[in-house]
Amino acid sequence: MEDDHYVTELPKGWYSSDGYGDRMLQYLKEWKDRDDGQPFFAYYPFSAPHWPLQAPKKYVDNYRHVYDQGPEALRQQRLKNLVELGMIAEDVRPHPVVADDVKGWEEMCQEQQNLSARSMEAYAGMVECLDHNIGRVTNYLDSIGELDNTYIMFMSDNGAEGAAYEAYPMISGQLMEHLGKYYNNSYDNVGNFDSFVWYGPRWAQAATAPSRLFKAYTTEGGVRVPCVIRYPPLHKGNHQDGSISEAFSTVMDIAPTVLDLAGIPHPAPTYKDRQVAPMRGRSLVPWLTGMEDSVHDPDSPHGWELCGRAAIRKGKYKANFLPFPKGTSAWQLYDLSKDPGETEDIAEREPAVLEELLQLWEKYCEEVGVVPLQPELGARFHEAVEEQMKEGEWMEYEYWKPGGLVEGQREKFVRNIAKVDDPRLKQNVMAEGG
Repeated sequence: MEDDHYVTELPKGWYSSDGYGDRMLQYLKEWKDRDDGQPFFAYYPFSAPHWPLQAPKKYVDNYRHVYDQGPEALRQQRLKNLVELGMIAEDVRPHPVVADDVKGWEEMCQEQQNLSARSMEAYAGMVECLDHNIGRVTNYLDSIGELDNTYIMFMSDNGAEGAAYEAYPMISGQLMEHLGKYYNNSYDNVGNFDSFVWYGPRWAQAATAPSRLFKAYTTEGGVRVPCVIRYPPLHKGNHQDGSISEAFSTVMDIAPTVLDLAGIPHPAPTYKDRQVAPMRGRSLVPWLTGMEDSVHDPDSPHGWELCGRAAIRKGKYKANFLPFPKGTSAWQLYDLSKDPGETEDIAEREPAVLEELLQLWEKYCEEVGVVPLQPELGARFHEAVEEQMKEGEWMEYEYWKPGGLVEGQREKFVRNIAKVDDPRLKQNVMAEGG
């Protein structure tokens, strides 16, 4: 989509990062030409470096043979660099690599190693091209005298992508057959427009180390991401000397920060005669200017949930729930101030801390509307559901239809399908929780 229409054709040789860069420059030049004294807000998201790993050859070629030693060598080098930069402690315990679903580097034949390294080369090329197009925009802002007058935030949306789709039984057969039929993933072609590759969990954990796991997990490797902010009027207070702060922030702080800088109050609890929820984040401005030592109150809890995985954090303590096989299917507790890699579960040593966090988790679920996928992720929710369900009944509620959520009309959209004692349904219904 672009504006109000579908884009059905793209120019020959079009590449998303370059195309987005071209369009953003066009928008900024149009803003400059209007000269109406109004500020601009620009959202500049990229498809890169998400798979499929593809980039113009001139970028990919810059990384030929850079990764020939494999993901573990890269991981160790990056950990060493983090220590030297003062970004992690010298005695930090990195979480062990979790990648049982794919071969280790030493288990691969030379051809497999070459293809794996080439995938990482393509990824690096994508990142360089992305960086180039960000530079095009900042250079333009500098050329018109607006760079230092522009608040810029660059951020990743999640941890590195570590999925191993070739190892997923439910999709691997059809997926690999499709790729083999329509794409050319030969060594010399990886990174081109007609290739379709990803780099998998071992390269991903070279990126997220010392953190645990990667994208789609509520561990630090999935939710702790890089963020770069540039706005000279705010570069003071705690941050003049390039020091490293352990202050906690969240993606929910972006909107309050932008509104704060623009001098616009959030309209909650109502907007245009309808109720709107208040923002859960906080403006970064007081912290960036040195007026406050932290973004959030140290005692305020923060929760995450995704795909049956969950986490709740308060201060230095964080509780994680990961189902099998990547986790234990039980809540685990970590002290992030001493163990950023989430390597030592202290749940048995600190039961009172875990219990407090679990109570905060229940409250978080109720406040934001989490639908827990299993009792461990929301006991009070499941108890409430059970209390409202009639014994032995299975029903269908078509809540998405017009009027389905209107008070007093619910009965029109609900129908009882069968009793649980029906032998054709009993096993399946009970397996789904009744």
